[in-house]
Amino acid sequence: MRVIGIDLSGPSNHKDTVLTVFELQKGQLKFVKCRSDMSDEEILKEVVVQSQLDEVVIGIDAPLSYEDGGGDRESDRELRKFTVEIGMRPGSVMPPTLNRMVYLTLRGIKLSREIATQKSKHPISMVEVHPGAIIGSRMSPNELRYVLTYKQNLEVRRVLLNWLEEQQLIGIPATVAEQSHSIDACAAALGAWHWKVGTWKWKSPAKLPLHPYDYCC
Repeated sequence: MRVIGIDLSGPSNHKDTVLTVFELQKGQLKFVKCRSDMSDEEILKEVVVQSQLDEVVIGIDAPLSYEDGGGDRESDRELRKFTVEIGMRPGSVMPPTLNRMVYLTLRGIKLSREIATQKSKHPISMVEVHPGAIIGSRMSPNELRYVLTYKQNLEVRRVLLNWLEEQQLIGIPATVAEQSHSIDACAAALGAWHWKVGTWKWKSPAKLPLHPYDYCC
C-alpha cells in the first residue's frame, strides 16, 4: 500500500502545497518522497504513478465539501469540540466558507473529484484530514505544547520528526522539518493510514451526496 499525505494551499499558492509518499512495510510507513510547489496537474500525475505500483490511500488537508448556506459543517463543529477537549485552540478548525478558507475549499473539492475520476491499476481512496488534530490527539498532555507551536518554531518541528518516527513513519529526512507544510503532509499521511486500518482518534463519516468523504484525525 502507498500512503500519500497532501497539505494543500489555495489554487494560486503552489509554493506551499506539499505532497509526501510513504510505502507500508511490515506495519511501518517508510518514507519514499516529499515534493513541494505542486500544481493540481503534478499532484494528479503523482497519484497515477503511485497507483500503478499498489493501492493508494490519500489524506488531504483541505475541506472536501462545504455546508449549503455557509458556515460550519456538522463535522467541523464536532472536530472543534474534540480538539478543544484535548487542549487545542478552537480556531484551528475553520468553516470551509470562511473568507480565508474559501479558495482552499474550492481547490480541495476540485482536486478530490479529479482524483476520483483517474483510471488506475490499483484502488485509490481518499479522506479529509486535519494534521494538527492528528498530531495533538496522539500526544500526551505534556507533549501537547508542541502542536500549538510547531508552525512557527523550527526546533519544535525537529522534535516532531522524532515523534513521527515513534508513530512508525520511518526514514523521514531532516530537511522535512524546514517548513511546517512538510510536517503537515507527513501528518496527513499518518492520519490517512490510521483511517484505512480503522485506528483513527476521531471520525465523521461521509454523508452522501453533499459530503462524499470521511473526515478524520
